[in-house]
Formats: sequence, structure tokens, C-alpha cells
Amino acid sequence: MSKTFIGPSLTVEGDVEGEDELVIAGTVRGARVQGKEVLVEKGGQVEASVEADSLRVSGRVQGNANARARVELAAEGQMEGDVRAPRVVLADGARFKGHIETGIE
Repeated sequence: MSKTFIGPSLTVEGDVEGEDELVIAGTVRGARVQGKEVLVEKGGQVEASVEADSLRVSGRVQGNANARARVELAAEGQMEGDVRAPRVVLADGARFKGHIETGIE
């Protein structure tokens, strides 16, 4: 699987869609971020809804998340929005504000 990388010095205004793994170390502002696997690295920021097979957040996400497999919020991660996924992991220290719906296959 190939990766698409949005570096720390980049700000993307608009929707981001693709079938690759998407690594966000910069900022994305739009209505939707879509990828097979989405990783928001420490320092990365997303202000959009996220749709993916899996989402891992070490940075900050402001928007709803819909994952077909899993959403993982790391200890340093922050998320504000509703999450819908079969499996959700919130690490000790993670900051989350929203609703979680699990058990969806």
C-alpha cells in the first residue's frame, strides 16, 4: 500500500480523498478526509469529518469519524466529534468530547 503524506509545513484547504494510507502531520481544513487508513500524527490537525477503514489520532481532530474497522486515540491525541466504528480505543490521557457508537460491522 502506498502512502500520501501531508507534511508539518503544509495546510490543505478542501476535501482530501484517496485510496492510499494518508499520514497528516500538517493541517487539513475541509468537509471530508477520506482514505484507507488515516493517521493524524502528533502536531497534525484535521478540521473535517473523517471516513476510513481505520483512524489513528496522535494529533488533533475536530469533526466526526466513521471507520469501518477501528478508531484509536493515542495518549497525546485530542478529538472533538462523534465516532462510529466497530472498535474504539481511547488511551489513558487522550482527550475526547463527543459520542461513541460501537459494535457496527
